[in-house]
Amino acid sequence: MATIDIGGLTIPERALTFKFVRASGPGGQNVNKVATAAQCRLDLDAAGIEGDLRRRLEALAGKRLTVGGEIVVTADTHRTQARNRAEALSRVGAMIEAARAEPRPRRPTRPSAGAREKRLADKRRRGETKKRRGRIGADE
Repeated sequence: MATIDIGGLTIPERALTFKFVRASGPGGQNVNKVATAAQCRLDLDAAGIEGDLRRRLEALAGKRLTVGGEIVVTADTHRTQARNRAEALSRVGAMIEAARAEPRPRRPTRPSAGAREKRLADKRRRGETKKRRGRIGADE
């Protein structure tokens, strides 16, 4: 079985499928005749991606994730199929790499006493400024 190393993972080749469609962008009249845009589909089930990595990858994919569990990436920036195919593969690899990095847990913090005092002093100063606004009347 053939495999591909992408984004630091070894994925079976059957998990990736490519389809070439007509693209917008550079190419002149050629763009109306030749299907150069590459559409790469990564089947997460066939790739064997499970657990936290899969959840992070699905979250990163967003609207590019299909109901069937495939991530669809389209590349049409170049004029040739080969370069667009490589571009789509590199985008999928970058997405996988980003998903492999585990997020650091947030450690709750509290503002220091000085920061709290500064905030309250600013609020008092702002309140005084607003209190001085308005009509000047006999009632003061």
